[in-house]
Amino acid sequence: MKPHLHACATAFNNTRRHYATKYTAKVTSTSPTGRSLSAEVTPIPSPYPTDIRGYTLPRRHVICKATQILLLQSRPSKSHNSGRNPFLDLSNYLHSLPLPLTASEASEILKSLNDPSLALRFFQLCPTISPNFQHDSFTYTRLLLILSKSSSPDRFDLVRSVLSQMDLSNTRGTISTVNILIGFFGNSEDLDLCTSLIKKWNLTMNAYTYKCLLQAYLRSLDSDKAFDAYNDMRRRGYKLDIFAYNMLLNALAKDEKVDRAYKVFEEMKRKHCEPDEFTFTIMIRMNGKIGKADEALSLFQEMLAKGFAPNLIAYNTMIQALAKARMVDKAIHLFSKMVENECRPNEFTYSVILNVLATEGQLGRLDEVVEISKKYMNKLIYAYLVRTLSKLGHAGEAHRLFCKMWNFHDRGDRDAYMSMLESLCSSGKTTEAMDLLGKIHEKGINTDTIMYNTVFSALGKSKQVSHIHDLFEKMKQDGPSPDTFTYNILISSFGRAGKVDEAVRIFEELENSNCTPDIVSYNSLINCLGKNGDLDEAHMRFKEMQEKGLNPDVVTYSTLIECFGKTDKVEMACRLFDEMIAEGCCPNIVTYNILLDCLERCGRTAEAVDLYAKLKQQGLAPDSITYAVLERLQSGSHRKFRLRRQSPITGWVVSPLR
Repeated sequence: MKPHLHACATAFNNTRRHYATKYTAKVTSTSPTGRSLSAEVTPIPSPYPTDIRGYTLPRRHVICKATQILLLQSRPSKSHNSGRNPFLDLSNYLHSLPLPLTASEASEILKSLNDPSLALRFFQLCPTISPNFQHDSFTYTRLLLILSKSSSPDRFDLVRSVLSQMDLSNTRGTISTVNILIGFFGNSEDLDLCTSLIKKWNLTMNAYTYKCLLQAYLRSLDSDKAFDAYNDMRRRGYKLDIFAYNMLLNALAKDEKVDRAYKVFEEMKRKHCEPDEFTFTIMIRMNGKIGKADEALSLFQEMLAKGFAPNLIAYNTMIQALAKARMVDKAIHLFSKMVENECRPNEFTYSVILNVLATEGQLGRLDEVVEISKKYMNKLIYAYLVRTLSKLGHAGEAHRLFCKMWNFHDRGDRDAYMSMLESLCSSGKTTEAMDLLGKIHEKGINTDTIMYNTVFSALGKSKQVSHIHDLFEKMKQDGPSPDTFTYNILISSFGRAGKVDEAVRIFEELENSNCTPDIVSYNSLINCLGKNGDLDEAHMRFKEMQEKGLNPDVVTYSTLIECFGKTDKVEMACRLFDEMIAEGCCPNIVTYNILLDCLERCGRTAEAVDLYAKLKQQGLAPDSITYAVLERLQSGSHRKFRLRRQSPITGWVVSPLR
């Protein structure tokens, strides 16, 4: 064969597209004498393996060996030298090959690497192995997919960097590249970048692209753009599946875009994508939220007519819609149907019904609800209802239901019993509270200090000191042991009832117990002594408190200042106030009010005005008591000074009577 014919054959071999059928070529030339010469040209086969159609196949042994080098040597073990560089070994191996690495082979190696950092380093190494190697859209797309699944905090910057490299190398991505990016970024700023790439790379969006874009807008809580994407998708003839429809409907319903939601809902049915129970639940919730209970009920009936069995969420959603519209009868009727259909109510179900009954003043019908669902009533549901009724302030209903729970179950729920105890105490039903405290052990629950302290506090507020004494003796005898809080409550309670000797005795018992008096203990005792006339003993306890290393707080000082002020020992009250500030204990508005009242009653008006100025300088806001004292100062009722208000800003001006 002539040299020029061989060159033509070589060029043909480099540029040809391989086909499954083999072709031969004949080159014919004619001499001036008329004689012809023919030669048959056979193309040189590709050095790379090809499939039956002639397309180049990746070399599997190269892919496996390269992956093995990277994966094994990137995780050093005892059997491997941890000082070796896997990328250097890989480079040596690839250079030893008779043919350079191809982009398709690089893509397959990337696919085998689970570590995003390792994949990125290999991707960056590839162009250095061979000067003719170039990444194509497939290797870029493969790397972007790997980085998109990474949990690295800089994964977004890495993806943006790879996109910049694509742009610099003039590599156009595919629609799959865009789909990956849309699913990865999912916020409005980067979504604009993704959609701009579609136009830049001259791509056509497919159904999956629209679905990714729709989901990305929904994740960004942008239902407007999601709806626009849906309309564009529909115009191009693409269809959504049931999951995408439900996602879009849910977003529109949450944003209360009712007209758009109904448009999608109707189009969904026309496009032969039948709504499921989740679709109907979304629409029911939307109508219930905007107060259209009748429309919600109509949708619920349509769901039943289509043969769907409502689940717990569907029933709760419908009951909530009826409750919002205050349709008590329909809500309870639906609740009964729910139980008939073997759908177990949960705490949310009961809370919705309980709230509407309380709102409509029909708590008496709670017994009807309990009776309907008696096969599902357990101590957890009883306990929940008791706690909820107690929190809503319906102590009587809570106690009545609690008694049912008591008779129904052998063992009790501690949280429910504690809620009931607190409810009885807060509503002043101390007899019932003590009775419950005495019987709670019958249900396998051990009484603790918190329970006793709760009852002691309620008895103290109602000054039932005889019950306090008896209950305290029972506590010491049967357990649990009292703590410092117990003693503090008792000291305060006896002091409130004027039982000073009992309060002192309890304090001394506290000192001799395993507990230690704290600031509250001393404050309670000082308040008891001072307000019952034993001011010297109160002051002595104040000194004793300091000697034991307990720093008096604002309550301690305020209590003593009030006691001295009410006994007309103004100098002592003022001295304590100065000592308080010197010790770094900042007076509050209560302290100022106490001393202001003391000075005003004693006629020391000028000092009261100075004290008020100091109060304002400290940045404290006067309250109603402060202004009441100032009104008395202004009226000049003590006839020692007459005060006139100069202006609300400049304060008070004092002028003596002549």
